[in-house]
Amino acid sequence: METILVRILYGSTVFPQNLIALFIDSSTMLILMVRGVFTIRRLGLAAPIYFFAFLVAAYHCRAQSFEEKTAKYMESVRRQPELLLPFLQAMPKGGDLHLHLFGSIYAESFIDWASENALCVDRSTSKLIRAACDTCEPYRSKPSVRCAYQDSVLYDQLIDAWSMRNWHPAEESGHDHFFATFEKFAPAMEKHIGDALAEVASRGAEDRLQYIEVMYTADGTQASSLGGKIGWDDDFSRLRDKLLAGGLLDVVKSVRSQLDLDEARKKEVLHCETPRAAAGCEVTLRYLYQVLRGLPREQVFAQILLGFELSKADPRFVGLNLVMPEDYYVPMHDFDLHMRIIEALHKFYPAAHVSLHAGELAMGLVPPEGLRFHIRESIERARAERIGHGVDVMSEEDSIGLLQEMAKKNVLVEICLTSNDMILGVSGDHHPLVEYMKFGVPVALATDDEGVSRSDMTHEYLRAAETHGLSYSDLKRMARESLEHGFISGDSLWSDGRTFRRAAACANEEASEDHMSAKCQILMGASPRARVQWQLEKAFDEFEKHFQSGIP
Repeated sequence: METILVRILYGSTVFPQNLIALFIDSSTMLILMVRGVFTIRRLGLAAPIYFFAFLVAAYHCRAQSFEEKTAKYMESVRRQPELLLPFLQAMPKGGDLHLHLFGSIYAESFIDWASENALCVDRSTSKLIRAACDTCEPYRSKPSVRCAYQDSVLYDQLIDAWSMRNWHPAEESGHDHFFATFEKFAPAMEKHIGDALAEVASRGAEDRLQYIEVMYTADGTQASSLGGKIGWDDDFSRLRDKLLAGGLLDVVKSVRSQLDLDEARKKEVLHCETPRAAAGCEVTLRYLYQVLRGLPREQVFAQILLGFELSKADPRFVGLNLVMPEDYYVPMHDFDLHMRIIEALHKFYPAAHVSLHAGELAMGLVPPEGLRFHIRESIERARAERIGHGVDVMSEEDSIGLLQEMAKKNVLVEICLTSNDMILGVSGDHHPLVEYMKFGVPVALATDDEGVSRSDMTHEYLRAAETHGLSYSDLKRMARESLEHGFISGDSLWSDGRTFRRAAACANEEASEDHMSAKCQILMGASPRARVQWQLEKAFDEFEKHFQSGIP
């Protein structure tokens, strides 16, 4: 209270436009009056400004009151999933920092796109193939995907094979079923990247997201093919020169041109910049170039280099990540090599961002020694600013020291609860989410592959609340953390990203007000990060006002 009064009385230009709103809750008003009067006396202020100062202070405290009432409502429905779900659906959620483009698409869309691409399906494996298709007579070996529209058995088979729907643990591990889906449906994505981006943006808007980082191997096989052609060289600097001279810069141009077309298609599907614009048009999409770390080393090197070059050439590509199952032979065998490659190339691209899958492992999936170092080496050698999954952190050498280091370095962990449960069988008390939070490591919820998992960000929040007991303030902090640690250009809205104290330029702004001071306008105009963060704060303000009476 004292801090608020001092700030208001000595320099604030904000005055409440609707003082009647202060009297909605008489009990809150009485408490504020008593606290305000005593505070003003301690400050030795003159009596004539008591009332003015009190009203302004109460106005500033009102936002906190709304947050508290919203938190109380969530607690009141915590044991009622049918009420908790719509609450979390409507809650603003900031950003999704860990989303694979191919894995984010629901199987129903793949069936439509495969049909448009005139693809067939091998009924015995559920893999899409390019061939002369059989007719739609029942149980032909390679029918057209179009046949699924009239064949409910085939339709259901494809959805189950291309996702985790109806997966049976007794017949196949979640790990194997999950990763086997991608090669089955991948051909459906040809000519439909723009449609996929539109689906991601639309679902993000439904989940009340403001920002999404999409992991995507945007060049197809161009960089990896070039890497195979150039070959390997133990001198990383010399190998970089060979690739740049051998055509990698042409790949950069090709990727940028194709992304222009794909984003244009996304806008067309969503009717952006027209009166019919869908909500997904307001969701900011950025891209992480995803490296396929299961490939031969010369191809992995070429892809890592392309990721760095794209980050340098195009602001839409904000960083890179390494993907494919961490337990496969090459990712395990070459893990140290991959970290050394990133370390070496980072020197040529000091401004580039890196987020790495690390610790997406569990006991028994690999030998115990395979659980000891991936997260630490990703941070200390490859200088990863974020870690994806981080499930095996407590199995790392000196795990407590690692947690303390992550907190000190402000390394965020992208938490994928549904994915970790389905793929690794790690959930509840066996998941390290609470340990990360206990040691002050920043965390944010993420969907990973929401299409394959048949989930979305709202259900990630629901799982966090129900399984891990997270409160409204915990979830709100995660939403803010996602934007604070997103690879978005520009200065932050927060002068302190740990306590979420506003930057001086916008310290006295009210998210609910249309008016903004000149200094705050300058920050917003210059910083995409601050703009999307302010968008989240306005969304929280609007959301929490629904709970001012305790009932939405």
